[in-house]
Amino acid sequence: MPYRPPIEAFEGQAIQAAFWSKTIMNKCLALLLVFFFTQSLPVFAAPSQPEAEPVEPIELIVHDFETGTLENNLGGESGAWDVDPEDDTADAYPDIEPGQSADGEGLFLKLTYDVDSPYPSSNGFWTKLKNLDASQYDHLEFDVKQDAQKGATEIFKIEIKKFKDKERVEKLKGTYIVNGVTKEWKHVSIPLGSFTGLLNFADEAVWKNPAIALTDLDEFVVVFEDRRVSQKEGVLYFDNIKFTKTGEPGPNAMQSPERKIEKTPVRLEGLEYQQFLVSRLRGYPKKTLLKKEFSKDDNEFLMEVARDTWRFFDEAVDREHHLVLDTIQMGKETPVAQDGWVGDYTNITNVGLYFMVMVSAYDFGFISKEEAVKRILATLETMRKLEHHSSGFPYNYYDTSTLERTSHFVSFVDSSWLAAGLIVAKNAFPGEVGKSCEDYLNQFDFSFFYDPVERQMFHGYYAHMNLYADYHYGAFYSESRAGSYIAIGRGQVPVEHWFHTYRTFPENYAWQFMEPLARKKKKVLGAEFYGGYYEWQKLKYVPSWGGSLFEALMPVLVLDEYRLAPEGLGLNDKRHVEGHILYTLGELKYPVWGMSPSAIPEGGYSEYGAKPMGSKGYKAGAVSPHAGILALEVAPEIVIANLRRLIALYDIYGEYGFYDAVNPKTGQVAFRYLALDQGMIFVALNNYLHHGAIRKRFNQDPLNEKAAAVLTAEKLFEPDQGMPGATS
Repeated sequence: MPYRPPIEAFEGQAIQAAFWSKTIMNKCLALLLVFFFTQSLPVFAAPSQPEAEPVEPIELIVHDFETGTLENNLGGESGAWDVDPEDDTADAYPDIEPGQSADGEGLFLKLTYDVDSPYPSSNGFWTKLKNLDASQYDHLEFDVKQDAQKGATEIFKIEIKKFKDKERVEKLKGTYIVNGVTKEWKHVSIPLGSFTGLLNFADEAVWKNPAIALTDLDEFVVVFEDRRVSQKEGVLYFDNIKFTKTGEPGPNAMQSPERKIEKTPVRLEGLEYQQFLVSRLRGYPKKTLLKKEFSKDDNEFLMEVARDTWRFFDEAVDREHHLVLDTIQMGKETPVAQDGWVGDYTNITNVGLYFMVMVSAYDFGFISKEEAVKRILATLETMRKLEHHSSGFPYNYYDTSTLERTSHFVSFVDSSWLAAGLIVAKNAFPGEVGKSCEDYLNQFDFSFFYDPVERQMFHGYYAHMNLYADYHYGAFYSESRAGSYIAIGRGQVPVEHWFHTYRTFPENYAWQFMEPLARKKKKVLGAEFYGGYYEWQKLKYVPSWGGSLFEALMPVLVLDEYRLAPEGLGLNDKRHVEGHILYTLGELKYPVWGMSPSAIPEGGYSEYGAKPMGSKGYKAGAVSPHAGILALEVAPEIVIANLRRLIALYDIYGEYGFYDAVNPKTGQVAFRYLALDQGMIFVALNNYLHHGAIRKRFNQDPLNEKAAAVLTAEKLFEPDQGMPGATS
């Protein structure tokens, strides 16, 4: 889901763009991300600094085991852990042993492990860091070797954990895979910037000072996983676990590429710069507020909304490079003003939606087939010119006027929506753009994002660090499921991947909003996994991560869940709409409903949702029109009444249709248009008014022959798919 920092962070030509992360759920999903970030969490270059003087290395030894006890030098306890304490076929045992350590005679940790179990298993060692502030250090180091007789795995995982919230319930987790362990002592030195999962991208303070991520550290963990280790039982020895300052921290996830191209011969600022950017577009609004009379006929009303929304994609596009802008903000009095802003960058999800919008504009009769084809091909030509990662995927963000990439991040979910747009376009106009779209799409192999250990998709890949993101798209009911469907349909990841994202999280995950019911093992299409659901207000449903309608219903723009999964995802979609309305109008007593990640009327961007509908649950807050419009096919009369009420109560309508969000308590409106949210509005209107027109184009694709079974096979709430006697 998209995350966007305060608008001030984008000012001037130093614009750096964001990457999409989803908090997980991502795991945090890490929010937004986790996305989100996922999404998208923008990646800004730190201000240039004078070259640092060489520093003398300093170190903090957490545990050298010389005391002969498991208590570390910080006073923290240590011990073994096992993901399933009731599984007596797998375990880990720590002990202290004397001998030839990495730095001479001494004591070290002997860690015996066994993950050779008929059940999924993982275990290892932990030591408490006692809220350590490691912000002055830049590396984590330790020594490790295999037992000479029993041997051990050559590969395992290291985790550093810290609490994300003041309540000290939800944790952030940074991970690193250690490889190449032998029977000789190996010195491991890991840049702390590699633990990307410790960054809470939703925290504005982290953007100002990334070192905050290294404060209040809670735990150091060694992890052996049955699907990762090279030997399922054995003995490893560890010594000299420490944090060091080398003076060479290496890259980190907050950095973005160096900008080399000036947009103008003379550097412009403020209003002049906005005017220059507007001059590159096909058009721009003349007024911020628009008072108009709408037809009392519901379909005519929706057609008028569609016509105005189309103007955004018709005009807010770079004339030279044919890329739609990610974000624009109107000034309160006039569109181009000191309090306005033009975001001259785009995200590849926007490009995918732009392709769907061109098809939709043709369906509506706003442009001819020839014009739709012309615009799609022009944007495709630009996409081919952009710098791509060696995997074949584009980077996540690009400058629309210079075409420089502004992100090091290669995003799974954004690449998925680009792929979805290409699929829709090639099936809408096969003779005109089919080959061009398919040729570009064939560059994408989604196995690049697949983690065969977790059997989930990584959020993405940091190209400048040669490192996958620490988090996965772990929640089943999220916007990422469209990408998983495409990857399965194109034969690039196994079908079992679909069933190894969480329907519900285990009961002992204390951070989740409520305890799941019927969380029993199921077997579908040969895959064994845990099901379960939440129940609230007599509704049974599989939760999303945050309870937003974006997570729930964006995939339905292309996936035929209503038809193919009437007892699965299609039913879940309808229950999420009902639950969202009950919560917003009933419990919150808002006069309008529809919460999703959106602009904050007071400035910035945040995630909002109906808390009971999410595992973690986002906070309540701004209402965004796109969230309600996504539900048109589920509850058309209620949605249309809600849209009319938004217009009647608030100054939320402009020349490009609905503005992004309103605070229903104060009436303050975010006078912003986001390509992501405008795209969802326009495509959803087309699907409703033209009988699933975009979904039909997507479902013409051959990938559905392989993937459709994952929709049809699973009943989310029926007990007959449970495995007798199996519980979590």
